[in-house]
Amino acid sequence: MKRFYLFIPLLSLFMSSCYYTEEADILIHNASIYTVDDNFTITEAMAIKDGKIIDVGPNNELKNRYNAKVEIDAKMRPIYPGFIDAHCHFLWYGNTFFEVDLVGTKSWDEVIEKTIAFSKTNTDLWIKGRGWDQNDWKVKEFPTKAKLDSLFPDRAVLLRRIDGHAAIANQKALDLAGITIDTKIDGGIYKQIESKLTGLLIDNAIDTVQKAVPKLSQVQMKRALLKAQEMCFAKGLTTVDDAMLENEMVHTIDELQKSGELKMKVYGMLMPTEENKKEFLSKGPYLTEMLSIRSFKYFADGALGSRGAKLIEPYADDIHNTGLFLNDSTYFAKEAEALYKNGFQMNTHCIGDAANRMMLNIYGNTLKTTNDKRWRIEHCQVVNANDLEKFKTYTIIPSIQPTHATSDMYWAEDRLGEDRVKTAYAYKDLLKQNGIVALGTDFPIEDIDPLKTFYAAVVRKDKENFPTDGYQKENALTREETLRGITIWAAISNFEEEQKGSIEVGKAADFIILNQDIMKIPEANILETKVISTYVNGELVFKSK
Repeated sequence: MKRFYLFIPLLSLFMSSCYYTEEADILIHNASIYTVDDNFTITEAMAIKDGKIIDVGPNNELKNRYNAKVEIDAKMRPIYPGFIDAHCHFLWYGNTFFEVDLVGTKSWDEVIEKTIAFSKTNTDLWIKGRGWDQNDWKVKEFPTKAKLDSLFPDRAVLLRRIDGHAAIANQKALDLAGITIDTKIDGGIYKQIESKLTGLLIDNAIDTVQKAVPKLSQVQMKRALLKAQEMCFAKGLTTVDDAMLENEMVHTIDELQKSGELKMKVYGMLMPTEENKKEFLSKGPYLTEMLSIRSFKYFADGALGSRGAKLIEPYADDIHNTGLFLNDSTYFAKEAEALYKNGFQMNTHCIGDAANRMMLNIYGNTLKTTNDKRWRIEHCQVVNANDLEKFKTYTIIPSIQPTHATSDMYWAEDRLGEDRVKTAYAYKDLLKQNGIVALGTDFPIEDIDPLKTFYAAVVRKDKENFPTDGYQKENALTREETLRGITIWAAISNFEEEQKGSIEVGKAADFIILNQDIMKIPEANILETKVISTYVNGELVFKSK
């Protein structure tokens, strides 16, 4: 009898060990997992091995099937695929931590005060900053360089507007760049008053001054990338689409990823420099598990806030101005043919309705009909109703940033007029064309938080609950559409839907755990949501304190 009782625990141990049929590195259970698969399945558990998802399903089924090295009880918290920002400036964002932060300034005097404070701790020849927006000031006129000239006669100052499409440069910066009253440039403006430069630069005029700024060293790029990564992981981002990469930046990102220091996955849009064209067009796309280089990024026009967006009809608040094309149609058509021939995606910044029309027509002339080339229009901010069907006809993906709508809604009608503004920020109308929109933030122009993207797309209000009924609410997206837009649809826009974007067997274990379910909580609580943890390839890369 004694031997029988000794046998029972041994039998129990044997039976329990036989119950498992497979090994896993991680088993997460007791969760509400939004797989974002085709059926939008919600399940309870997930098994991970070698950085890949090997199973999803009910708690008991997976707990009985897998012997995992690590078991995580999610405590009924929601789990989503890692968020993908389909349009941002990852490296640029990281570098802003080492420049004057002018976001939220309420006057030009406050900009000056912050610039002075920054100059005392930074002794470089060039003082750079970003983030001012005259639309937020009591006096909404563009500033001039006068105060900067008096304060910094021997140091160059370049302060970009929040959208990056306007800037103020002092005289020292203009001198170093070789800019005079006689300097002319296509697709840009050196603003003058009474035959004197004011220091205000619009669009391509900024580039001529930027060329005089010393390029970032590899050490500076590494510092910026790692800082950006830290901040992005804390917001649940696991892939970023960097919409402006020079050649050296691509190689630095690749090296840091291969060394294991940079764990953020990057879909890079190449700047159309001769160096980038020479290296990549002839060889074709460059793809690793962490880095995708298969597209070039172009600028058709400027921004609405600085009145550089190219419109079909003049600005409602500047009747002699229709904005700027940054290059002519011949240039873009030639570039489109080269990219098509060499298997690259074309992604073009288009804000105004004239810019959107021009590029949709150029895309159409190259693509001809429905296709799987996945060429993208970035922003699609003002699209004439007569041009919407071209997205469907040529299978063009709208890549949009919902927070632009809630940032611009205070003054967009002033720029566009009552009728034309109705075709702006028309996300639902764009979605109807191909059943897909890729969502991003455009950070650092907007905040990096994808939950603000979610809120702006669904609720169409600012954090103060304005406007009461939502801004042009007929073009809001549903919660499911928005979640798809920052996960699987963004992955599709990157040709990466087989590797990421949903929680399905065979895909990378890129996922996040939030403290509350953004698919169910009241709209007013969405912006209070916090990221508990972020995983990339099954590795914990962020955990809240």
